[in-house]
Amino acid sequence: MAPYFLKNLIPHRDTRESSGIIPALKKLTWVQWAQFWSGWLAWTCDALDFFSVSLTVSLLSKQFGKQTTQITTAITLTLLFRSVGAVIFGILSDRFGRKWPLVFNLFLCCIFSLATSFVNTYSQFLAVRSLFGIAMGGIWGLASATALENLPVELRGLGSGILQEGYAVGYLIAAVINLTLVAESSHTWRTLFWTGSGITFFAGIVRACVPESEVFLRAKAVEKARGTNTTQKTKIFVRETKEMLKRHWLLCIYAVLLMTGFNFLSHGSQDLYPTYLETSKNFSAHDATVATIIGNLVRCFCGIAGWASQYIGRRVTIVLLVLLVGAFIPLWILPYSFSALAAGAFCIQFGVQGAWGVV
Repeated sequence: MAPYFLKNLIPHRDTRESSGIIPALKKLTWVQWAQFWSGWLAWTCDALDFFSVSLTVSLLSKQFGKQTTQITTAITLTLLFRSVGAVIFGILSDRFGRKWPLVFNLFLCCIFSLATSFVNTYSQFLAVRSLFGIAMGGIWGLASATALENLPVELRGLGSGILQEGYAVGYLIAAVINLTLVAESSHTWRTLFWTGSGITFFAGIVRACVPESEVFLRAKAVEKARGTNTTQKTKIFVRETKEMLKRHWLLCIYAVLLMTGFNFLSHGSQDLYPTYLETSKNFSAHDATVATIIGNLVRCFCGIAGWASQYIGRRVTIVLLVLLVGAFIPLWILPYSFSALAAGAFCIQFGVQGAWGVV
């Protein structure tokens, strides 16, 4: 007999009535559209602020007189402290809603991005990027909840794919700024962080103007009817987490390993890609940035993966895209010409970003 996961590789059709993607899009209210795009903008700013370091590693090395590996320690610290921020802002989101915690979160990212532009020592740089990691950790959970939880079921696959494209757009914006403003400015790398800080501040203002999530408001009303309130969410979360670990510890381990693999896919192929082109392939900073832009352009169209997952399932879509990544790794690392490496980046990022748009 075939294993369970093979028999259920493609999900069974839902027997409930479904209006389909196009009719569901037509039924969306302006509030739902505004919530989705405000979440998308927040996620875009997350990428813009984070990848500003990736794009300026060489300049930062010269600024602080450090090796590339020492500069990339900042990226490691940012990702390390990201988990702390995810827990903190996740708890705040359950207690106080999706709106104001995300506004506060974006303003914190704005402050730490701005602070990065004024550091003068390597130690200050590491400290500020660590604090930025805490702020960055809250963005994904709050942004995805803001964007997706009010969408009808028929649109969540497509919506997730388009939401993930925001990360590519953020990286793309950072690369374009690095190619234009940074190259022309006497302040070099600091210009990128100033610009990113301003865009993030704008995203916070936008989110402040958009209404709170209806899903959260309904949950809050239910809690009130029961005689409880959202301030007890933290205790409930801790209690239910303990119960979850008792019953579903194996599934929890699987989920952690799955997301570890996904982060290896994305950060392993994106964070140091410009530096890799400069140091290993002898690209100029200009050509490395152009290649990065090409890679991110294809990532901007990976919402199609989310749409496909609505029909063939999340699992099959992810498996196919990860296999695509594996098939094109040689094209991504072996050539030395600009066109071949750009093509490799194009194919790799389609698979990576497409898979992330589903998970």
